[in-house]
Amino acid sequence: MSTNAHVILVKRPGVNGVPTEDNFGFEECPYPPDPDPGEILIKTLYLSVDPALRCRMNEDTGVHYLSPWEIGKELGGFGGVGQVIKSADPEFTQGDIVESQYGWPWVGYFKRRQNEQNPLRKVDKSLLGGNLTLPLTVLGMIGLTSYLGVKEKGGIKPDCNQTMVVSGAAGACGSIAGQLGRLEGCTRVVGICGSDTKCKFLTEELGFDAAINYKTENVKERLSALCPDGVDVYFDNVGGEISNTVINQMNKDSNVILCGQIAVYNKDVPYPPPIPESIESRLKEQNISRTRFLVLNYVEKFEESMKELAELVLSGKLKVRETTMEGLENTGKAFVSMMNGGNIGKQLVHVADP
Repeated sequence: MSTNAHVILVKRPGVNGVPTEDNFGFEECPYPPDPDPGEILIKTLYLSVDPALRCRMNEDTGVHYLSPWEIGKELGGFGGVGQVIKSADPEFTQGDIVESQYGWPWVGYFKRRQNEQNPLRKVDKSLLGGNLTLPLTVLGMIGLTSYLGVKEKGGIKPDCNQTMVVSGAAGACGSIAGQLGRLEGCTRVVGICGSDTKCKFLTEELGFDAAINYKTENVKERLSALCPDGVDVYFDNVGGEISNTVINQMNKDSNVILCGQIAVYNKDVPYPPPIPESIESRLKEQNISRTRFLVLNYVEKFEESMKELAELVLSGKLKVRETTMEGLENTGKAFVSMMNGGNIGKQLVHVADP
């Protein structure tokens, strides 16, 4: 009999709301029995760890589409990649590599039945060049969020000399969104991130024109110098004071792509969080569009968008970076590190090899 283990929630974050490693536990659990008709037994290979899961640590997530994690219970995230160990579903055979974008449990082995709301998809290894993690980055929900956010909410017009600013620019969505902004037609792309290493990554590897380290530089002054004609498109991953500073330098009829608000995820506020009156006034006076972006509202565009993203990756026009932590037992550690900016690109956990 094989052994099995999973990640659980031991306790919710303390008064300051900051997640710590001791919020998570790791314990043995039963190995699943053989699959019933219509089920498959899956071994987890990779897990996606995402900032948007932070709300699930609260008693109330503040959003209708995510339920809170329960203390003492197995945790579930968004995406994962696994291998079929046994199958009682004719659609899958032993050895198939599968992925799902939502509801993947943080466990070594589990049984799953195919369903329309949360489908399992076979991974064509030949299309991925052997990289099994691409469905969790650019060829998954991260890529779709970045691509459709820029396309649907960016208002980018080629040959209009537009400037794009990306906060959380070295993260999973930000690093992709900045590249897509350039490909869509922005003539200047500036990233905001939290270390000199990340700044160097943005400018030297991803082709950003400039990057600002918000921890050591004056963001307001640097933005003024780097964006002399103002900001036309803002891909917002962080919220808070950084976003207020960017919005104050945005042009008339410009667009905010409201992707995430990690600066306030540890606070007990609704999503999207409230913004100061002065910023509300700025948005109205300048006719700046700042509406919530939820990628699940664009499901009908997923298939075509995925094809476009695959072409960009295979042609080398779109680069992907990952930060991988080893071991299912370190999933909580990976989550805390990511929430503290320890990742460049997508944060993943490597659980097992095929």
